[in-house]
Amino acid sequence: MSSLALFDPEIFQLINKEHKRQVEGLELIASENVVAREVMEAMGTILTNKYAEGYPGKRYYGGCEFHDQIENLARDRLCQLFGAEHANVQPHSGSQANEAVYLSCLKPGDKILSQSLNNGGHLSHGDPANMSGKCFDISFYGVDFDTERLDYGVIEELARKNKPDLIVCGASAYPREIDFKAFAEIAEDVGARSMADIAHISGLCCTGLHNSPVGVTTYTTSTTHKTLRGPRGGVIMCNKEYANSIDKAVFPGMQGGPLMHVIAAKAVCFREALTDDYKEYAKQVVKNCKVLAATLEDNNFRLVSGGTDNHLCLLDLSDHNISGQQAEVALGKAGITVNKNTIPRQALSPFETSGIRIGTPTITTRGMKEEQCKQIGDWIAKVLNHIDDEKTIAGVKDEVTSLCLKYPLYPEIRTL
Repeated sequence: MSSLALFDPEIFQLINKEHKRQVEGLELIASENVVAREVMEAMGTILTNKYAEGYPGKRYYGGCEFHDQIENLARDRLCQLFGAEHANVQPHSGSQANEAVYLSCLKPGDKILSQSLNNGGHLSHGDPANMSGKCFDISFYGVDFDTERLDYGVIEELARKNKPDLIVCGASAYPREIDFKAFAEIAEDVGARSMADIAHISGLCCTGLHNSPVGVTTYTTSTTHKTLRGPRGGVIMCNKEYANSIDKAVFPGMQGGPLMHVIAAKAVCFREALTDDYKEYAKQVVKNCKVLAATLEDNNFRLVSGGTDNHLCLLDLSDHNISGQQAEVALGKAGITVNKNTIPRQALSPFETSGIRIGTPTITTRGMKEEQCKQIGDWIAKVLNHIDDEKTIAGVKDEVTSLCLKYPLYPEIRTL
């Protein structure tokens, strides 16, 4: 980035500082990952110079012949990856993908049944602060407070009572496997459509480590930058009968020109996800998370639902008289990045929270395995048990840096 260093040294220096933070720290935010070098190369190309409003073969601008080929590659690879009949790769984010689905099948004021934010859902699933909560009539389901897992019988009762037009499933902070077939059957029973948001677990769904909703629920949305390990963006998958309404909802309904440099990077990501190496990576993500969760339990920390089936776990800090905010700050000082997170029945505000969310996609991408995850779990416990001891936290930070330098972000150039 020599040109950037000369033209805008302030931005260049800040990028370098962020690079140092990522290289020397443990990124345990469940919704983050490290993209492949090739994904970054695709994003940083002259494709960003071109407007390509519309779809392949039906653009509103000339000069899009190569962009058509790129978008078709991305769509075809995504369909192959998930066994989908139709894919739209243009949404700029997972939230926009969700909004496009709503736009395609709902009118303002229609009813949605979805998982509440405090019980693991996402803002874009109808939270009052979000556009989805302002435009539609939302009712929520949660988890059973005893098991802290979804109770499909209760969800069915809520669906019969509220008669939603759309049932939304999928979560941003739920550590257990979701039964998408059960949601689809409940929706069919009450005459509703169903949407599965697999933004967090798409990399597990496409590798058979979690059941897939594609072809089961009416619509499936996802981001591409979490377990899929791609660029920041969104996608939608559905059967062919809904293809036209989904495409119209994305463009011109939700957005204008697609980000073709990002779509190229998505295509690279999908190619990577089709490889055997990626399948082994996804398996390791789950293995690592189970070891990390077990280590935290061994250190007398309670896990929401008692464990994990996927890439994340939720740590309940209530018994330790620590807020999620305090834990996030203390761990950050030790070079361990997590995010505070609401948990079921928490007493604290959403700005403090009673828990933290911990995920293993990034450290697994860097090559860390079970042994390292046990060490990381012990470090987290050590910091949280000595949250006001700056010397202890500084000591953990030195150990964290030493470990991270053994696992570089980009160790080598590769071919697939």
